[in-house]
Amino acid sequence: MSKLYLVPTPIGNLEDMTFRAIRVLKEVDLILAEDTRTSGKLLKHFEISTHMQSHHMHNEHRMVESVLQKLKAGQTIALISDAGTPAISDPGFLLTRACVQEGIPVDCLPGATAFVPALVNSGLPNDKFVFEGFLPVKKGRQTRFKLLAEETRTMIIYESPHKLVKTLGHFCEYFGEDRQVSVSRELSKLYEETVRGTAKEVLTHFENKAPKGEIVVIVEGK
Repeated sequence: MSKLYLVPTPIGNLEDMTFRAIRVLKEVDLILAEDTRTSGKLLKHFEISTHMQSHHMHNEHRMVESVLQKLKAGQTIALISDAGTPAISDPGFLLTRACVQEGIPVDCLPGATAFVPALVNSGLPNDKFVFEGFLPVKKGRQTRFKLLAEETRTMIIYESPHKLVKTLGHFCEYFGEDRQVSVSRELSKLYEETVRGTAKEVLTHFENKAPKGEIVVIVEGK
């Protein structure tokens, strides 16, 4: 029976791949991968020989219909991103929505996603939180910060290394220098690090030590 599987992949440490994820990737007819070169290394490590096809932010709109046709023809397909759970700041939503609308079964496996360990590690309240993903780079950025300044729940933000200092500076400007912040980078990898403190303290830290790697920022609510 046709089905779309959303399969999380490790965000760093390959030991975080689940037995079920490996089995599903071996059994499906096709794997849609964000970057076939990156995913090729993962599949080779786990001796998975299933055929892959590229499915990324630049082609997902035009690919939805062709993938739907494969599913309607009875194929089982798995969607993976370079790291973490598909559709969380990665391609996956459009195809999932289309499958739901067409009545095609969708099964998202549990597994790695970067913001959960970052949130728990932060020591900030996690009973209620809001996931912001990547903030606007230019258009709408100031408006977003003004709205988030009034947010009472803990905020989760993804950021790139070369923009982190600028973003931390905006935290100081819009949220206040004393707002508690936690920055986790390279989660599950060899040089994993979490830096906690006020917005000003964390900004000073990364002004003196240039950040590297994948970054998740947790910000205290108002």
